[in-house]
Amino acid sequence: MPDVGCAGILVEDTFCGPLPALPPAGQLHALDDLPVRAGGCAANVAIDLAKQGVSVDVVGCVGRDGSAETLFKAFNRHDVGCSLVERVEQYPTSRTIVLLIENQDRRYLHTFGANHAFSIDRISPQWLESLKVFYLGGLFVMPGIDFAKLKALLQFCREAEVKTVVDVVVPQGMTGMAQLAPLLPYIDVFLPNDDEARAFTGFADPHDQLSALKDAGANTVIITRGPHGSVAGRDGKMWSCGAYRMAVVDPSGSGDAFTSGVIRSLLEGWDLQQTLRYASAVGASATRAAGTTDSVFSAEEADTFLGTHPLPVTSEEH
Repeated sequence: MPDVGCAGILVEDTFCGPLPALPPAGQLHALDDLPVRAGGCAANVAIDLAKQGVSVDVVGCVGRDGSAETLFKAFNRHDVGCSLVERVEQYPTSRTIVLLIENQDRRYLHTFGANHAFSIDRISPQWLESLKVFYLGGLFVMPGIDFAKLKALLQFCREAEVKTVVDVVVPQGMTGMAQLAPLLPYIDVFLPNDDEARAFTGFADPHDQLSALKDAGANTVIITRGPHGSVAGRDGKMWSCGAYRMAVVDPSGSGDAFTSGVIRSLLEGWDLQQTLRYASAVGASATRAAGTTDSVFSAEEADTFLGTHPLPVTSEEH
């Protein structure tokens, strides 16, 4: 049986670039390649974990099309268990076109596709209780998620002593914690980025974000801050960690790679300082190539890198 189960959004990604600029209207810009890869939070985290030697299953929905085959081929290549991925009739596989422009943030064109069909009812309790860690990725962009059922699932995991890790994708214009707050007491590690934490809390400062999430019932919170590193809060204490600098080709998969590092740390029983260092190294490694998982460190590569690249982590009472 796998140690980790990854559930959530599954996407076929097509990467365009890096480009020096978008071509003007009516002009053609020739590219050497348009790489097509497996993507989406659940797929990325599962593949990254497999690259780190963790046994992992993935759960989600895809269509009956060639894009689904892109995902299945990637899962099989990396020994990710995918027998619980369901092909649905009513939707095509979700797809994203990622535009990579030099010295600019990424642009996305996205279809939700079969992620519309994913629901808590598709997660087997028998499978769930066999895990050590359950990860849900892409919360708030899966319309089929019933939040009452999700809360019950998280409570079930708590009773079964299965650690839970949840990250989110916040739709434009979404604010507040009305749906999130009832879930937080049952999530072991909550992993938003700073923009997402701002949408939930209304605060820009990471200290204030951690306080607001803690007041809402959160346990361990880790907020990723891109090139500014990460902050974490637990039991009245806060940790701040820098970020590794690598030659960035495409930052698309860095957040999911960071999450995979956190999950491996949970399995290893590491403290938060070691967790932040390790996850930061794995997250940074994802940026070295186009695609979300191609350049992600193995566990051995990450451990070797950490041995020669110290990263300070500071702590304070909060």
